[in-house]
Amino acid sequence: MLVADTTLAAEHRILVAVTGASGAIYAERLIDVLRTKVDRVYLLFTDAGQQVVRHELKPKNDGFSLVRAAAGEVNLEDRQVIRLLDNRDLFAPVASGSSAPTAMIVMPASMGTLGRICHGISSNLLERSADVCLKQKRPLVLCPRETPLNAIHLKNMLQLAEYGASIVPAMPAFYQHPKSVEDLVDFMVGRVLEVLNLPHALYPAWNSRMR
Repeated sequence: MLVADTTLAAEHRILVAVTGASGAIYAERLIDVLRTKVDRVYLLFTDAGQQVVRHELKPKNDGFSLVRAAAGEVNLEDRQVIRLLDNRDLFAPVASGSSAPTAMIVMPASMGTLGRICHGISSNLLERSADVCLKQKRPLVLCPRETPLNAIHLKNMLQLAEYGASIVPAMPAFYQHPKSVEDLVDFMVGRVLEVLNLPHALYPAWNSRMR
């Protein structure tokens, strides 16, 4: 069972983890939005996640750059909010229930990472932090990006949902009439924010004129 909305109302400390699944553009946009909405964004990468970021994205001249973050660089203006973590550092604050993040988002989530989280393996900071969120009943949002899905993938996602995690697959919708890749990315980022009860204006709500 996930925590009540009031948990997110005090101090927002969101952990974002980037794995080696394709879809680094989702993580870049998510952090770009979160850095203006929350008190702290903890950011960590798996080794494969860093490689995929460099392969899929180009450094940005303005706004937040996931490529530069993967290289250990964060703009001076963002350092007040964004804190880079080492996936090997099990002494990081988020590795303990006494300092658990307000919520954790794995975006994109590889099936390997998802499977290890499902089975309670804590061999690195990402896996340990996810375990902490589950045991402390903090929101854990997993955004898998894989197709087709085999029975192992589906069973792991079902099990994690039963444990209390939110499964938010990277499945953009089209009812908002997207005109660009950025519109599709914004839809998925908006979906994640909605799970955490964080307001956004990334796309119009369904049939909002009728509300």
